[in-house]
Amino acid sequence: MVILITAAAGIGGTGLGGTAACLLHRDSSRVVSLLLSFAAGVMTAVVCFDLLADAVTAGLLRVVAGVLMGYGGTELLNFFISRENRREESSLFLAGLVMAAAIAVHNMPEGMVIGASFVDAEGGLRSGMMMAAVIGLHNIPEGMAVAVPLVAGGMHPARAAAISALTGAPTVLGAALGYLLGNMGSGVLALSLSFASGAMLYVVFGELLPEAERMWTSRMPALSAVVGMMVGMIIVYA
Repeated sequence: MVILITAAAGIGGTGLGGTAACLLHRDSSRVVSLLLSFAAGVMTAVVCFDLLADAVTAGLLRVVAGVLMGYGGTELLNFFISRENRREESSLFLAGLVMAAAIAVHNMPEGMVIGASFVDAEGGLRSGMMMAAVIGLHNIPEGMAVAVPLVAGGMHPARAAAISALTGAPTVLGAALGYLLGNMGSGVLALSLSFASGAMLYVVFGELLPEAERMWTSRMPALSAVVGMMVGMIIVYA
């Protein structure tokens, strides 16, 4: 059940975003900017009000260490991806492929969050379903961010949508890992939630928000992020 739900959130979310981008790619820069900002706000709310709030009961220092490890590990992976990218000729097509690889890497810790949430004694099934829904929403603009440069670079829209969907596949592997780690005890569960939170915070502040601002230099992406954070808070406490 966990694998099926995670596949729907991961592969379904990015695939839906990629398909939407193929239909809107001609005028989608501002739309993608707003969706990226909105997703960033939602994920910030989920990390702060749900994941870290649950994990901190196992010890503040453990949570801080987990967040820093998650952030640092994701930054290290992105460093190697960026270094390889600098060796190639810059193009929209290449940017789309690099974006796909980066999002695929990030989707594993997101899957860990879903898997670990299903093991959470306090939330259980409700917590896991809520997290899958939120991450599925978060994956829609990510799928669009992959498909837009691929289509603009000359790739067939159907193929671009398929690649967008495949970037969500690592979410399933991450969910299985998070579920297994969560069953190993509350301390390991808190560490895995903290690690995934750090990775998500890197994606939010290191990628989603800067990319949204680059795509549309306006105050609207910031407003969209605030609205997303309020929506995320409602999702957590509803």
